Amino acid sequence: MDVVVGRVAKAHGITGELSVDVRTDSPEMRFALGATLQAKLRDGTSRSLTVSAARPHAGRLLVRFEEVVTRDVAESLRGTLLLGSTDDLPAIDDPDEFYDHELEGLAAELVDGTKIGTVKEILHGPGGELLVVIRDQGEALIPFVREIVPTVDVRGGRVVIDPPEGLLDAD
Repeated sequence: MDVVVGRVAKAHGITGELSVDVRTDSPEMRFALGATLQAKLRDGTSRSLTVSAARPHAGRLLVRFEEVVTRDVAESLRGTLLLGSTDDLPAIDDPDEFYDHELEGLAAELVDGTKIGTVKEILHGPGGELLVVIRDQGEALIPFVREIVPTVDVRGGRVVIDPPEGLLDAD
């Protein structure tokens, strides 16, 4: 399975270098010299890209790919999602840590077992992580903290939500 490890923000300079918003906890592995990523372009097409260099810059990574040698080619990749295989990820030993792809698609239910929706994605923000749960009433943003999400059962295919009053109220 492929997961998003970055998104091309813009071209940087005139030689094809790209400014990439990183969406992985292990950029040193995902963007290592010689690593191959699948690029999903805005038009829906895909292509492979091989990392030839990467360095941090202003909260992003500046990445060179062997296949991108001009600014024009780099500009055409703006907005491209960079995908890596989940097979390449190291195992997590901490029972309280999860990869995003492990949570996406899990059933969300209340402590009493009432199903409330499905985890669509995990948003990573400056204040912490949020579970985006798809409900009949639309999306709900659930802070991903133990007090509100006391149980994550990846094998059982569910997360248990214990929401404070008002969190799940429809607008």
